Amino acid sequence: MIKWDGHTHTRFCRHGSPEPQEKYIQEAVKQGFQRYSITEHPPLPKGWIDNPALMEELAMPLAELPAYFRYVRKMKERYSGIIDIPAGLEVDYLHGAAAYSEAMLEPWLNTLEDIVVSVHYLPGKGGMRCIDFTSEDFREGLLDYYGTMEAVAAEYYDHVEQAIQWAKTAGLPGRVRIGHINLIEKFQNVLPPLEDGFIRGRLEKLLPLLAETGFGLDVNTAGLRVGTCGKPYVPEWFLKQCRGAGIPLVYGSDSHKPEHVGFGWEWFEQIMGE
Repeated sequence: MIKWDGHTHTRFCRHGSPEPQEKYIQEAVKQGFQRYSITEHPPLPKGWIDNPALMEELAMPLAELPAYFRYVRKMKERYSGIIDIPAGLEVDYLHGAAAYSEAMLEPWLNTLEDIVVSVHYLPGKGGMRCIDFTSEDFREGLLDYYGTMEAVAAEYYDHVEQAIQWAKTAGLPGRVRIGHINLIEKFQNVLPPLEDGFIRGRLEKLLPLLAETGFGLDVNTAGLRVGTCGKPYVPEWFLKQCRGAGIPLVYGSDSHKPEHVGFGWEWFEQIMGE
């Protein structure tokens, strides 16, 4: 098994670290990674959420996208022969705005090698809401809007299903995988709990969709370092079912700081070795 971190961020991330990419890559090399995919958040439509300050933090502006790809190409060239650095993006499923994403990606279809498709936004109070901002914002903007955690989660998994279908019909290039499939549990320790049976039922519905499309799964360990979650964003039982179905599994640190690189790799390695 290649040692590969397939979900990482850069100084172009407005809610990450301004550290140069060399610090991330040097840490990856030090830990023995053979591949390090750079998958930054691409631009969002203007006014996507009704919170101008938060909008500034979520993604780079459209004007910076060319500079981002130049930055990644520079790293690819600098570390050629040392570590493989695919150029990628973590593309949001934008419900009702797929045309924006497709137009934004079109100039880069021949450049992209890795795409992580994620669901970060759901309709809620006042419009689209970010599901992983803060627990207080989640409670006010989503839980109060839908009434129960199960109703919010049902909407979330509906959007994950739609994201898979959109990625299939859009013909996204490169290696495509679905990002942090259980991000809805980020605040599980401070919000009403979801029944394990409910989560199992919804995740099992996704298996045939993933198998049919050939998309992979981002085995995202970032939840382990989030105090309100305390576990990876993919359950162990689901990983085993995905392996049985032949779905590609790619470890993702979701690093937003150099010290995040490789976080949780030991857990992933152990699961894959079982």
